[in-house]
Amino acid sequence: MQKKVMVISLGGSQIFHDEKVNVKFLLNFKKILRKHQNKYKFIVVCGGGFVARVYIHGLEKAGINEKLQSFVGISVTRTNARLVSYFFGNESEDGIPSTMKDVERYLSKQEVVVCGALEYKPDQTSDSTSAQIAKHFNCEFINLTNVDGLYDSNPLTNKNAKFIPESTWKGLYDRAMKIPFSPGMHFVIDQKASKIIMDEKIKTYIIGPKIKNLDKLLSGKKFKGTLVFG
Repeated sequence: MQKKVMVISLGGSQIFHDEKVNVKFLLNFKKILRKHQNKYKFIVVCGGGFVARVYIHGLEKAGINEKLQSFVGISVTRTNARLVSYFFGNESEDGIPSTMKDVERYLSKQEVVVCGALEYKPDQTSDSTSAQIAKHFNCEFINLTNVDGLYDSNPLTNKNAKFIPESTWKGLYDRAMKIPFSPGMHFVIDQKASKIIMDEKIKTYIIGPKIKNLDKLLSGKKFKGTLVFG
């Protein structure tokens, strides 16, 4: 049986949390992906999270342009990816993929491929990279972030935010477009990613840090999160 490819956007906030590497989460994340390797091959795209935002804001305060802010953010996603790849025992001297061809090559040899952002493109985050990879491999996309799914406002700052268990592709896009882009922006899925998802009709799941929901999703069971479809 040919394995399905699944793309997972792993938020930087899950990798580096409370100013330290989130070892417990990453070990559980590894355990779940290994559990489902009989059915899936995984491409894990790492975000930059808190560290990227600190670097980006430093450049911003110094008046350094957004393109260079994006470059430093990309570098952090790649450092995070190298860290996560070591949790999976990927010790290749080639490092991590930095192009789509690299991703293809690694996927032919590995069950779990870990990367950060690929080539620089303006106005996008690692979510866009994830969506582009999902488009390339014609597969589904899981966004693993620090909130339980899509809300009508930020649940981290608004305790009355309403959870949205299902959304259309256009609904997600419309919500994303209400927020202006900036390097290191923090929203469940960025504007370019949501447009790719809408245009390519990519079935997408948004789930939070409770790792059991990833296990349930991959097992075909009911999970807490948002399904974006149709």
